[in-house]
Amino acid sequence: MIRKWEELPKFMQCDEVREYYNILLKKKIALKVKRIFDFTAATGVLLVTVIPMIIIGIIIARESPGGIFYRQERVTAYGKKFRIHKFRTMVADADKIGSAVTVSEDKRITPTGAFLRKYRLDELPQVFDVLEGNMSFVGTRPEAVKYVKKYTREMRATLLLPAGITSEASILYRKEAGLLEEADDVDKVYMEEILPAKMEYNLESLRKFSVFREVWTMFRTVLAVVR
Repeated sequence: MIRKWEELPKFMQCDEVREYYNILLKKKIALKVKRIFDFTAATGVLLVTVIPMIIIGIIIARESPGGIFYRQERVTAYGKKFRIHKFRTMVADADKIGSAVTVSEDKRITPTGAFLRKYRLDELPQVFDVLEGNMSFVGTRPEAVKYVKKYTREMRATLLLPAGITSEASILYRKEAGLLEEADDVDKVYMEEILPAKMEYNLESLRKFSVFREVWTMFRTVLAVVR
């Protein structure tokens, strides 16, 4: 579940990443359990939600033109690029007419999209990404390529594990769109203020990685959505 140091991409072979690499290297069994849990849980979630997802897809298709999925390119473990599965919550080609991050009351969001975002239902299709191994249930949220290119050396350590559907940072910054609403330059505020703050939590999660901690994060995520 974790590559040999010399097999890491060159941009990750630095002292700042090595600290986190050594921590995870001692937790090989926990990492294997994490993958087994991810695959088993994703299969269960898919079986339970397949019909609701079909219904959501039909509603999205009827509400506005465009595909039912949003497939933006994101970055996961070791800098691998993949196209994430999310239900489309905005008008077609929204990423071409605005920022890669979304603000509160974003005019690109459709009525159905607003509902899906509120309860994080737009992320249900990410179980396909988990099954493929591109994502995990818990981990650093997958960022767009342009943001990953601006990571500090220490931030690159988050690429030692697959990107996640939820995380400690995701829970604490679940109202991120509202924080960006008044920003004159959304991308600048996100890169200089919000992303560094979120990364502190993501890096702390790597330092304290354990299967129990991840299950607890999933439980807290459910509670946050219910609230």
